[in-house]
Amino acid sequence: MIKPKSQDICQVRCVNTDLVAQASEQLPEGDLLEEAQILFNALADKSRLKILAALSTSEELCVCDIAALLNIKIATTSHHLRKLRDLKILKYRNEGKLAYYSLRDQRVAEILSHTLNKLAQ
Repeated sequence: MIKPKSQDICQVRCVNTDLVAQASEQLPEGDLLEEAQILFNALADKSRLKILAALSTSEELCVCDIAALLNIKIATTSHHLRKLRDLKILKYRNEGKLAYYSLRDQRVAEILSHTLNKLAQ
């Protein structure tokens, strides 16, 4: 465990109750925070980020196309896609023996685009 340096913490205990109350009123509800946690958990993997970025620019992609795009095995791709689907970030449809994936909600693409644009500045 990393021990904080003395300048990293308050030297005296002093709570500004007005500021704490104001911040407390503006905190998001538990359900909203839980949804954000799920999204950020999904975004915490480079391969999943690439998948979401690719699907942000395409209407849908086949599992084989995504695997080729990421240059990873189909089984690994399927694992990532299943996780994103289980988190209700992606949806899929079957066409014969092929499985096509797309974003369930376009807001994910907007969040990803906004984040990447900010980081590129």
